[in-house]
Amino acid sequence: MQNLPLVSVICLCYNHEKFVVEALNSVLNQSYQNIELIIADDCSNDDSKKVIVDWLKDHPTIQFISSKTNLGNTKTFNKALQFAKGEYIIDLAADDFLLNDCIEKQVNAFLNSNKKNLAAVYGNAEVISENNNHIRYYYEVDAEKKALKKPASGDIYLAMLSLSSMICSVSSMMKREVLEQLNGYDENLAYEDLDFWIRASRNYNFEFVDSILVQKREVSNSLGSQFYKKFNSRTRKINHSSYLVIKKAIALNKTKEENKALMKRLHFEMEKALRTIDVWLFIKYIPLELKLRF
Repeated sequence: MQNLPLVSVICLCYNHEKFVVEALNSVLNQSYQNIELIIADDCSNDDSKKVIVDWLKDHPTIQFISSKTNLGNTKTFNKALQFAKGEYIIDLAADDFLLNDCIEKQVNAFLNSNKKNLAAVYGNAEVISENNNHIRYYYEVDAEKKALKKPASGDIYLAMLSLSSMICSVSSMMKREVLEQLNGYDENLAYEDLDFWIRASRNYNFEFVDSILVQKREVSNSLGSQFYKKFNSRTRKINHSSYLVIKKAIALNKTKEENKALMKRLHFEMEKALRTIDVWLFIKYIPLELKLRF
């Protein structure tokens, strides 16, 4: 294992006192052993920090970053990334769980892929409840737990623009060199993954690993539950971030085909703005549509 690349797992915690120990132990219990773990607590207002500090008594060499103010996911991740030494990076939420062969399969995918210039590999996830009950799989599977419809691999830029394929972010491993070239996550955004996938897929390839690699916990205040709330400040911030992502993607596009693909995502976001009665956001999309058309 000493000759295999170092993997840095950045575990981000915000009010995950019930789940953080399970997440941390899932990193230590990996079949792949050349791992460094960095824990970052984003000024949790529950007992997360105390739980982490107690856990660290048995693991005193592990790095722990504790923010004095709430920075948000993007800033907290970028802060922790500065301490990472690994060739590959995993962004692990403290309420999710890595299956024990997750990192081994991800590293093997990087090392054995026939695709050049890889930015990230990603797999499937089992979505579970707060009580660890099975809900569904991120990508629907057959009896052998293989994806019924394979998500995108290789050049996935058009797929990311058009919503024709989705990346299971919690099951991804990113190349640190790519993260650094793209200056990490965009700290102006309320969420990080879509923007990073679009920016990275402009010039890099991706690889799908057809295995269930993680358990993703679905909680009542998770990001996905916030998209369609009306008159909700968090919803408005999230959906405004999507507007910024589309605006940035327009600048990356080079062809009419790419503009046509992005139009599908733009219309999806415009519909979301209407459903959440965010009239001002809907109006802001109109100049972007005209730019894509003409």
